[in-house]
Amino acid sequence: MAALAWLLIPFVAAVGGGLWGGWASRTRRARGDGPELDGYARFRAAMEKSHSGT
Repeated sequence: MAALAWLLIPFVAAVGGGLWGGWASRTRRARGDGPELDGYARFRAAMEKSHSGT
């Protein structure tokens, strides 16, 4: 029975590692660059306004 317990430890570790690997490599929904590009466009517009008045 003790030998079975020692064989169960690596088996549980392998199953746990497989589950973690599957979770870590899952496909995540891409967020996209929309909000960042919108903020950059607002920044550029603000910079052009401040320089056009001088």
